[in-house]
Amino acid sequence: MAMEDRSKNKVQMLYDACNEVFSAHKEQLPTFQQIHWLKTLMASMEAVDVGIDEFGPGSPPSSPDSPKELISSQEVSKITYIHVHECDDFSMGVFCFPAGATFPLHDHPGMTVLSKLLYGSMYVKAYDWVKVDESNARTIGLAGTVKDGVMRSPCETSVLFPRSGGNIHCFTALTPCAILDVLSPPYSEEFGRPSTYFLDFPIPSLPGYVVLEERDMPEDLEVVGAPYLGPPVVTVEDDLC
Repeated sequence: MAMEDRSKNKVQMLYDACNEVFSAHKEQLPTFQQIHWLKTLMASMEAVDVGIDEFGPGSPPSSPDSPKELISSQEVSKITYIHVHECDDFSMGVFCFPAGATFPLHDHPGMTVLSKLLYGSMYVKAYDWVKVDESNARTIGLAGTVKDGVMRSPCETSVLFPRSGGNIHCFTALTPCAILDVLSPPYSEEFGRPSTYFLDFPIPSLPGYVVLEERDMPEDLEVVGAPYLGPPVVTVEDDLC
């Protein structure tokens, strides 16, 4: 693994690490050491590092290097996605939530996902498949509960894998909050990695287990975009120009 360059901003260091782990060695699954490296980098990141002011308008920059213009967490009224980077091998972005907003139960097919709660608190429910039937028009199957509780910042960066860690999950924001996500590989309809939504049906006789049934994307789900106002990220493509 490459040594960290302290002269780089945190987003650049995360991009460089993701590029090495997910692009330079795309034919291999990430090792424990590589995942630990990414988790460590994300653990140090704060909202201001990606251009977000978690405290609201008028709060002073946390350092001289902080962006002069920030997205105010207090002014986020809808689920908002801030796109940082995406290539064939991985994506980086931030979801901002107003208090009370819910992102419905969905999956991450064939993906490794690292998530860092930058600020706030949220209720999380997450499952992994035990047995799945995809022979019908819609996916249905038995799943076990991985998490059913509250996450509060600061907390450890979470990791999920294609078949473990809570690949199917939903969030409800208890306060204004934001999650930094790294997905590898990113969602792609073309390559058979669509986002699928589910309903969960608890099994009274089998605590901790549910039946998951595929559903259409909820009509009331609205995600808006916002510009990335953090420090610029120099990508491999930029270096080739």
